[in-house]
Amino acid sequence: MTTKYRVAIIGSGPAGLSAASRAAVLGLTHVLLEKTDHLSDTIYKYQKGKHVMATPSQLVLRSDVDFGAGKREAILDTWDSQTGDHKVNVRYHSEVKAIEGERGSFSLQLTDGAVIEAETVILAIGTQGNPNLMRCDGGRLPHIQYTLDDPGAYIDEHIAVIGAGDAGIENALGLAADPEQRNTVTIVNRNAEFTTAKDANIKALISARDIGRVIVRTGTTPTLVEPGFITYDTPDGEAKVKCDRIIARMGSAPPRKFIESCGVEFTSEDRVAFPKLSPSFESTKQGIYVIGALAGYPLIKHCMNQGYDVVEFINGNNALKPADEPILEAKFKDLPGRKSVEEWLEFLRCSVTILNGLTPLQMREFMLDSDARFYRSGETIFERNDPGSSLFSIASGSVEVLIDAHDPTKIVPINTGSIFGEVGLISGRRRGATIRAGKDSICVEISRTAALKLQSSVPAAKRAIERIATERQLLQLFGSGLVSSDLTEVLDNSEIQTVSAGKPVITEGDEGDDIFIIRQGSMIVEKKVAGKQVFLSYLPAGSYVGEMALIGNTRRTATVKAAVKSEVIKLDGATFKALLEMKPELLAQIKSDMASRQDLNAFMEAKKDSFSSVVDYYSNVANFLVENGMGEATDVLLIDESLCVGCDNCEKACADSHEGLSRLDREAGRTYAHLHVPTSCRHCEHPHCMADCPPNAIHRGPDGEVFIDDTCIGCGNCQRNCPYGVIRMEAEPPKKPGLLSWMMLGMGPGPGEPNKKWSYKNADPNVEKPKKAIKCDMCSGIDGGPACVRACPTGAAIRVSPEKFLTVARLEGEGG
Repeated sequence: MTTKYRVAIIGSGPAGLSAASRAAVLGLTHVLLEKTDHLSDTIYKYQKGKHVMATPSQLVLRSDVDFGAGKREAILDTWDSQTGDHKVNVRYHSEVKAIEGERGSFSLQLTDGAVIEAETVILAIGTQGNPNLMRCDGGRLPHIQYTLDDPGAYIDEHIAVIGAGDAGIENALGLAADPEQRNTVTIVNRNAEFTTAKDANIKALISARDIGRVIVRTGTTPTLVEPGFITYDTPDGEAKVKCDRIIARMGSAPPRKFIESCGVEFTSEDRVAFPKLSPSFESTKQGIYVIGALAGYPLIKHCMNQGYDVVEFINGNNALKPADEPILEAKFKDLPGRKSVEEWLEFLRCSVTILNGLTPLQMREFMLDSDARFYRSGETIFERNDPGSSLFSIASGSVEVLIDAHDPTKIVPINTGSIFGEVGLISGRRRGATIRAGKDSICVEISRTAALKLQSSVPAAKRAIERIATERQLLQLFGSGLVSSDLTEVLDNSEIQTVSAGKPVITEGDEGDDIFIIRQGSMIVEKKVAGKQVFLSYLPAGSYVGEMALIGNTRRTATVKAAVKSEVIKLDGATFKALLEMKPELLAQIKSDMASRQDLNAFMEAKKDSFSSVVDYYSNVANFLVENGMGEATDVLLIDESLCVGCDNCEKACADSHEGLSRLDREAGRTYAHLHVPTSCRHCEHPHCMADCPPNAIHRGPDGEVFIDDTCIGCGNCQRNCPYGVIRMEAEPPKKPGLLSWMMLGMGPGPGEPNKKWSYKNADPNVEKPKKAIKCDMCSGIDGGPACVRACPTGAAIRVSPEKFLTVARLEGEGG
């Protein structure tokens, strides 16, 4: 007679193992089905010697099998031993190919022909068997692998690890751990930041990078794989490098076809979506429960807690609360109204648009890294120019944006369900406006880390954030009385595109009428004049192009290409044209902008014979400046060497304005013709230095300056991340005697930065001042503007914004 089990558990990973152990302890008839010949195949396939973390640290473990941070081998030994002690009924070599039946009577068909009967089924199969594959050209070549068993097996190879989550980082560190293996290891992260990895892994990777063990490429994606080589799309353009082996660790997705064949529904059509589950882990197919990574909880401690809980629920213990309940209770205790944790989570999930796509289980994990707060009507949430990169969402009530700092009556309301603070999240800039509660409101503050992780793991949330940010950018850019409802169709047909450095979005002479708005990065505009490509202008983020062909019904009149790796919002031409027809004020504004560009084109045509050599010279200078950082800059120091007398007053003034330490090196840097780009901060639109600052000490000021505050701990990450070498690590020198003392009595080293000998001699031997990061802050807070410019006796030093300096229209005055 065939045994019917009370519960059949499929998959012996941490979740399944914990569930089976709980069933055994409770005396429930059960079977644990494992398709391999060993327990916990995912952990088993971890690289040898891997240190397994037990995060989140604040969450207690609830399981009949032990788990703590430690080596892979020790954890597997513990689980093997305790599984035997609990007399867990494990059936190895048992792969399930189909599940049929209803609650109380399920039949599980195995690939070996056997049939297992069970009242309930727990799916704990994980997602690692369905890895995300490389989709670039050459992505199926045999030297690409998706797991790493023994890092010590690879000797003297150039290895690329694609993906910078925990698995990718740990693989890269393992491959580079032993210098005797002589591996050249590169880890490739498509994002500028590490959005999904644990903090300890990120710190270990940065340390390995700093000592030269691992090459870290951020903002980079592979575009072509060939035998012996890999080609990347990097922030600086295309790069082809030697590569003998690729370890692809780009995440995984649920085995959807099999899960859906069991009758289980998913939350959306997205490939990485998870099954719809109740708070007790039951799926839409009654009697089938889903836990672990397949439920959206990839952390081992979460998985094990779920395994314990789901068996308790099946056994009738409906009063059991999840292990994270006390943590969430503390987060909600100050909110008005008497709601349970489950009710608060559902209220927030349903009320906030960007959270709608989360499952109840994902919502619990999300709130562990976020905070819900209540604000009284009129209470300030944050002030203009406050530092901050978190995102806020409105669960109830509304907030008001004070658009005029001098007139509190000028406000823009943001209502329930929407978000604010996205500018700080996207750009790292300080808060652009003061925001206060319009009504009594409940808002969720989402940390930058949680927001980036949310966008990375929940496509619906990313789309919602992008749509809101795009809508606001269009309203701010075009104005003309537009309201949100006017843009619905335009947004429905819009698309965010990534453009590699040097690649065009518009090519002169092509057909096309789409509009492109620069969301991140910058573009340069070129036109063919007398058979030569002439640099016309530079376009920073927030600019738009493409209107001339749309309104004039012509071919493209110029080429527009990315100065650095950029993002653009592509607006469908036909849809935007329909909007222009409905909004005459907007059409008039677009035509006004277009007229200035038409004037520039006409000017170039008229002057092409009279000063073509000047135009050629200007184009060369402009391209040189873009290559030296102007493409991502917001403010650049330039020196006209035809005027510079080498007095170094600029450096001295900088030092005397900043505790005796100069923020610029006049002689360093590159020169083209008479223009010199010294080593001084470019105040990039998206500062590289901000990407990995542990104390969050780097901010953008109200005038666009990027500065480092006093919380700097001297880790040096910003110095290493800056591609232009403009950040120094220095200790503050001893205070110098005043200028009069130096002039009259010869005391001190004189103007400028003191030399090392004087600083050492005059330092207090009882006080050791730590080194901290220093860089140009554009003399923020100092009357008169940048000291380097004010101190130049010949006017050779100038600070310029690229969009004003890099335009051929300047030649109209200079060329006669």
